[in-house]
Amino acid sequence: MRLTRSWLPTLAIFATTSLTTINPSFANELQPLFDNPEPVFDNPEPVFNNPEPEPVSIPNQPIEIYVPPPENNTAGSCAALIQPAIDNIITPHQKHWGILVEKLDDGTVLYTHNADRHFIPASNNKLFTTAAALQLKSAQSKIRSKSLQSWVNVTNIRSNNYYADILLRHIGGQQAAKNALGKLGVDPSDYRQVDGSGLSRRNVATPRSLITTLRAMYYTPQRDVFYASLPVAGSTGTLRNRMKGTPAQGTVRAKTGTLRGVRALSGYMKHPHFGMVVFSILANNPNVSGSSLIRSIDKIVLQVSTTRPCQ
Repeated sequence: MRLTRSWLPTLAIFATTSLTTINPSFANELQPLFDNPEPVFDNPEPVFNNPEPEPVSIPNQPIEIYVPPPENNTAGSCAALIQPAIDNIITPHQKHWGILVEKLDDGTVLYTHNADRHFIPASNNKLFTTAAALQLKSAQSKIRSKSLQSWVNVTNIRSNNYYADILLRHIGGQQAAKNALGKLGVDPSDYRQVDGSGLSRRNVATPRSLITTLRAMYYTPQRDVFYASLPVAGSTGTLRNRMKGTPAQGTVRAKTGTLRGVRALSGYMKHPHFGMVVFSILANNPNVSGSSLIRSIDKIVLQVSTTRPCQ
């Protein structure tokens, strides 16, 4: 049977990007997805209020979530059936998706697809920037007249590109960030960070690198600051208009990502049966509209949020 839930999807209009080429070491993976790089549309001078494009409401549309028949008198999905349900969402463009979903406490994999392939992460790159900053500096230390905590909040909740790039420079640049993330267990070969914001298409990351960052940060003394800086589904920041009226509303905190042909969502989910879940969903597909990619990402999140363990 199918369970239809109403939601309010959003459409990210566009995001500024940098004209650049992918390093040859990643060219074979990414070039088939983006044969026509975009021109430069960077702002001529930095401003303090240049967040990711504001979501725009469009008419209500239903999201269909596959729910298998109850087993052993248990309503809902069995975890073993997540795989075909999500596979169905990303078909026929599976090569354009990288997804990893795990239980936080023991690392049990709930779903995986291209988890070790490099994708353009867009503003999911800010997770690396803010995690490294919180590892290297006190949350109460000052950048200009504001605390680091305030800069992290603006960077993630509002997806402010200027704040993100300043943060990266403030902590010593890409190498300093890589060293800090390495101490968290993030494999340096799993990602490449060329700016703090994610505007450059030369940034690449695997879903696993983002999951490792999210998991590690949850067990650091900076957990509360980092966790609170992420938008809440249906409530705050760049997720405020997404997944309203669904089980994900208020239970998902995640960082969005938007470039032309790129949509991403990585973060945490308070699951009623699995406890805290970490997930990373990266979609690189210039041949599909941004609204369609967002709709598919939200379907995946909702599918996970309505899954029950087998009995």
